[in-house]
Amino acid sequence: MTTTPHAPAPSLPARRRRHARLIAALTDLIGACAEAAGKVYGPVAAAPPEQEAVETSVLSCVRVGMSAPLLLDLAVTEDATRWPDAVAREEATARRTYAARCALAEAHRAVHRTAPGRGPVPLPTTDQGARLDVASAGDEVADRWVGDPERAVALVRELAAGGELAVDEILDAAVDAVVVTGLLTLSEAHTAAMSDPSTAAELCLAAVPHFSLAVALASADLD
Repeated sequence: MTTTPHAPAPSLPARRRRHARLIAALTDLIGACAEAAGKVYGPVAAAPPEQEAVETSVLSCVRVGMSAPLLLDLAVTEDATRWPDAVAREEATARRTYAARCALAEAHRAVHRTAPGRGPVPLPTTDQGARLDVASAGDEVADRWVGDPERAVALVRELAAGGELAVDEILDAAVDAVVVTGLLTLSEAHTAAMSDPSTAAELCLAAVPHFSLAVALASADLD
């Protein structure tokens, strides 16, 4: 009797491949931020010393602030379309870790409900607690990565050791946290553009470290 061997399981991509479109979009955004600032600073640098009023262009600051969220959302969607097997694995992992976090959150709520002297502040629901854990882990890892990536990696492993969080889940939450901070900074640049071109340019440049950190976190492969 002849048997047909099972097809090998598809290999899953490294994080820098899994998030390649996002990384490319973040890289383009970094360049766009620098270019927008240059449209403000360049004319000032080129003006003769005796010229007092210098006309600058803030259009690029406005454009980058408006287009960045859509650019990154589109990149995330494209990455998901390119790697459906990775997405399926991530969704399965998220369901498992979410269930584990819910169980832990419910256990904490049970302890607080029976503990004497509990304050008037209501506890988060089980669902809220489970979701906050991911966001909190991402924030903490992102903050630590800036000064000491090795300590940040150790923290990721520590947070994932209990089974309530997965390594990729933590790193992706960290990416989301720093991307949101960068986008909020660009939103401020957009607002400032009409009244204060120099501040708009400074804010465009201030967003760059956040997007650079997002690239590092999206590329990080602890395995």
